[in-house]
Amino acid sequence: MTEREHIERAPSMYMQVAQRMADDIRKGRYQPGDLLPSETQMVEMYGVGKHTARSAVAELRRMGLVESQQGKGSIVLAVGGVLPATRIDRSIHRTTKGSWSLPETKETQAPAVSRCALDGPPADLLDQHDQDAISVDRTLYNPATGARMAHRVLIPLATAADVPTLAEQPDAEVAELYRQLAEAGLTLSFTDHVTARTPYPDERASLGLSDASPLLITYRVTADADQDRPLLCEELKAPAATCQLTFPVMPTKAAAKRAPRRRAQSA
Repeated sequence: MTEREHIERAPSMYMQVAQRMADDIRKGRYQPGDLLPSETQMVEMYGVGKHTARSAVAELRRMGLVESQQGKGSIVLAVGGVLPATRIDRSIHRTTKGSWSLPETKETQAPAVSRCALDGPPADLLDQHDQDAISVDRTLYNPATGARMAHRVLIPLATAADVPTLAEQPDAEVAELYRQLAEAGLTLSFTDHVTARTPYPDERASLGLSDASPLLITYRVTADADQDRPLLCEELKAPAATCQLTFPVMPTKAAAKRAPRRRAQSA
């Protein structure tokens, strides 16, 4: 039987255009602050369609080489890019009085409460596949930059059964949910799981995304530290092109090392 040979496929046309322009930016043909050629100019320069030109610019944004400004066009950034303008503080603080404090956020409308069956990453992290949960959905925004984010709290019915006050007002502020869990005698611990993927069409529409730039997704699991049992899952989706996540990192103590046992010497 003839051995199959490997054939490399050429990059997509928009990727070839993006790579050519990225090389020009790195070589200094376009300086930081310069306007990138318009889509119409790129069509003439490279002999491609408008859709290809638009996709190439979107790829340059994903590379962190340009940013698009309404009414101006695409502006070249310093080589290496800059941090996105919207800083999302993911810290959690415990006050001296025992209450919980989280960074303030702005909502575009009242939260939507519904009942759902757990699936996907939240079901994995909560270890509750196909179990029912209360879902609380919010759309958040940053007034300074206009960036929009999607936030969801998932309260498994098993957790609500142990702490009934959670079901009475599930759309309360997250800090209030923490307080109710703590007052039920639970010692809380928090773990954030961060990933990224291309947004779905409905996510692009709800977050006002003009292209398929990746979404940053964090799953914050609140657990009972004493029993290592997941209690809640918070899902935050934010556009990677405009948002950065910041976390305070607290060092943990290393496990104590046991002293090696000495062997008894034979007489």
